[in-house]
Amino acid sequence: MGSKFLKVTGILMIIFGSIALIIAIMALLGLGVLEAMGAPMGLLWASGIIALLGAVAEFVAGIIGVVNWNKPNKANICIGWGIAVAAMCVISNIFTLIGYPENFNVFSLLTGLVIPVLYLIGAFKNKKLG
Repeated sequence: MGSKFLKVTGILMIIFGSIALIIAIMALLGLGVLEAMGAPMGLLWASGIIALLGAVAEFVAGIIGVVNWNKPNKANICIGWGIAVAAMCVISNIFTLIGYPENFNVFSLLTGLVIPVLYLIGAFKNKKLG
């Protein structure tokens, strides 16, 4: 059960990581336009880079989960990547809370953590199989 759970959540992370990667790249390109118009950009660039790093981490974690779904001895690698993805989600929401508190939404934080937490559950179940 644990290994199949890791495989399924890994596939979901690949899908959503790919989508997030495209959106993050588009957002960074859009920031260039805002900067050219004279908008204050420090926090926006930092947020955009965090979003890009989070998307890459989610995509990589998904691939690692799918590749190692039936290898309990590789579960710690999956756990590490799952924690990294969850941490990037939290950091991204902290940036939103600091810079744009009116746009902060607890529901957004929780939905952003659903797949990484499910991935971690699958990785821990896979670890128990070893």
